[in-house]
Amino acid sequence: MARDEPPRRPGAPALSPAARALAAQCEPRVNELARHLARGAFEQLRGYAELPADVKDVEIAATARHALRLFLRTAVHGSPSEGLEFFEERAAQRAEEGMPLHLLLRTYCLGIHQLWQALRSAARPGEEPALAELAEALFAAEERVVGAVTESYLDEQAALAAERHERRRSRARALLDGTAAPDASAPDGPALVLHLSFPDARDARSPVAVRRLHRRVQTALDRAFGTEALALLDATGGHVVVPGTSQLPDRIGEVLREAVAGPGLRLAADAVPDTAGIPRAARLTAEVVRIAAACGRPPGLHRLDDVLLEYHLSRPSEGSGRIAARLDPLAGRPDLLDTLRTHLAQRQDRRATARLLSLHPNSVDNRLTRIQELTGLDLADPRDTALALAALLLKDAPVKA
Repeated sequence: MARDEPPRRPGAPALSPAARALAAQCEPRVNELARHLARGAFEQLRGYAELPADVKDVEIAATARHALRLFLRTAVHGSPSEGLEFFEERAAQRAEEGMPLHLLLRTYCLGIHQLWQALRSAARPGEEPALAELAEALFAAEERVVGAVTESYLDEQAALAAERHERRRSRARALLDGTAAPDASAPDGPALVLHLSFPDARDARSPVAVRRLHRRVQTALDRAFGTEALALLDATGGHVVVPGTSQLPDRIGEVLREAVAGPGLRLAADAVPDTAGIPRAARLTAEVVRIAAACGRPPGLHRLDDVLLEYHLSRPSEGSGRIAARLDPLAGRPDLLDTLRTHLAQRQDRRATARLLSLHPNSVDNRLTRIQELTGLDLADPRDTALALAALLLKDAPVKA
């Protein structure tokens, strides 16, 4: 290495004395170049004009000045005395302030272009090789800085999103438990409580698949209601609280089915006049969904009025155990239980039952006869039909304590 060449970073190409001399000519122009960027070139970027004045005139201008000076000093004097921490910290700030990533990266690209123009203007005939060296160094610097800025921005954005998600979950949990503290900024008012049951809930889902499902459902809910929906979900479903409304949007069932990407979604909703009623509504909607599934109703949107009798029959009492035991003889015969459930759901229409079970109507008759033989329940008797329905509900949708 020549005596007048300072040590370089490992892997960084050494600049010739001519290239360092050319960079040195532009070093005194750093403040001028930064002002031109902040007050001229950056103004052409879409969205830049809407940024706060202090961000444009102080933060971004200072970052541009630092970047220009760092490159030129490194080119002239050798290895930089500092790393990329400054740019990473500023990128995290921009993410926290909500500045779009595309706008942030374009400021860096414009700065690189501005510096290239300054170097090219300063170059004299015969200094083309030196200019080419500095161009290579500029490309390498751009790659390092833009990579570090992007990574830091996305890391901060992910951390902010996780924080917002956890705040939503905590707020939802407190409202559903009835432990939410009064919010002075949001006066108490109506709320809508939903219970979702995802299709194929018993299937194993990877954590990544669950997170994607939750993101799709959250996005669909926020768009449908036009406000922030507070969801507390797991792999099987869960509750959603929407403060400030008592109206269920049109097509909410279709919207959520599209988000879940499956026809088996079950949904129930209940409106309450104030947050004090949210825990009760949460229990009610969960039971309505369980009862609708237990009595064989097709997936979709369920209301209490749709299962009013079944809801009443499923309430526990001293006789609940004896009623549920009427179906004990069918244990180990899921075909008979499924036939009974479907037949009652179809209001004892044997042809409709046969169609849903892909059976011949005579096969349905044979199964119903076997059910009567094993349980003693005559489905032609209204009283026995009510007992059979109550027994199914008490077995399949027990009320949780």
